[in-house]
Amino acid sequence: MRICIRSKVEQPIEKVFSGFNEELFLALNPPGIPVELLRFDGSEKGDEVHLKLKFPGFPQIWVSEIIDSGSSDQEIFFVDQGRKLPFFLSHWHHQHRIVKDGSGSIIIDDISFRGRFPFFSIILYPALYLQFLYRKPVYRKFFRKDN
Repeated sequence: MRICIRSKVEQPIEKVFSGFNEELFLALNPPGIPVELLRFDGSEKGDEVHLKLKFPGFPQIWVSEIIDSGSSDQEIFFVDQGRKLPFFLSHWHHQHRIVKDGSGSIIIDDISFRGRFPFFSIILYPALYLQFLYRKPVYRKFFRKDN
């Protein structure tokens, strides 16, 4: 399944990319399931992010690796691929694109995922869609012109 969310922000692509740090990563997690950030290397090829999803009674580890990254005058991107996923996921591929838009940028979260079982994909879609929709105001707050 695929989810693609676009968020317009006021800062140029270079400044937005430099803001993809631990503080932003933690702010992007919606309330509900506590997440512990175990490791955050960054957003360049070869970097890793390790999370612990603190589901009551059965915490889950999520490890993603940045498998690709690059830039041009018009865009900066990086791609994280799930290496160790929670029990309900069998595939995770998330392309983060920051595209020039006048004096600002558009952040594009383009995610493809698959549940461990087809039924899980159907159940996960609305939850993941809402989780990534939650990012839009967080991005706007972090990347206001006056920040």
